[in-house]
Amino acid sequence: MALLRWAVRLHKWIALVVGIQVLLWVTGGLVMTAIPIERVRGEHHAPPAVSAPIDVAHALPLAGAADRAGFAPARAELRDTPRGVVWSLTPPKGEPVILDGITGAKLTVIDEAQARRLAGEGYRGQAAPARATHLPAAPQETGKTGPLWRVEFDDTERTALYLSPLTGEVVSRRSGLWRFYDFFWRLHIMDWWSGENFNHPLIIGAAFLTLTIVLSGFVLLWFRLARDLRFRRPNMRSA
Repeated sequence: MALLRWAVRLHKWIALVVGIQVLLWVTGGLVMTAIPIERVRGEHHAPPAVSAPIDVAHALPLAGAADRAGFAPARAELRDTPRGVVWSLTPPKGEPVILDGITGAKLTVIDEAQARRLAGEGYRGQAAPARATHLPAAPQETGKTGPLWRVEFDDTERTALYLSPLTGEVVSRRSGLWRFYDFFWRLHIMDWWSGENFNHPLIIGAAFLTLTIVLSGFVLLWFRLARDLRFRRPNMRSA
């Protein structure tokens, strides 16, 4: 019976320690399965993607773009953006340099009116851009770095689009629903600061302790069933 006593104590105390986190795991799992991820990402407010071939015949050659940038890029990409074709040249160290894909001129930062217009083109819905703010540093929720334009819409979901200040591209879509989802995601993975680390020691330790609750529960169940069977057999013989 010593094993039974230890199993009971282990089960009770560990359950007391990790019980709240188990509740948060279950609640977070319910939230994440009940809400479609496409709606969390704001894809229902994104216009259909339209891809058109780039007229490379009139685009500045890569050698010319590298000469304008002043360095040999470690990565180069020619792509179409709301501001036209651009070269994105990434140096071996540092941030990419964005050039006009035709003239090779460095793109200038879009102003508030342009940010509102481009955000409106990147939004599908009845709401209109309400506020536009130029941010010198990207908020953590965007998962980006560097300056961005944030354009907010007065819809029920409090949608906010984050735009590249150079190309005008929508780089992140966030909303009140996304923040609600993110709150439970952070609780679920026990990374309350960044919401990105799923393999830290805290969650591994909590998962191990939860496993001990399950195993000790099986031990208790085994003893309980064995005891019930012992009491039931004499009663059956007497009957």
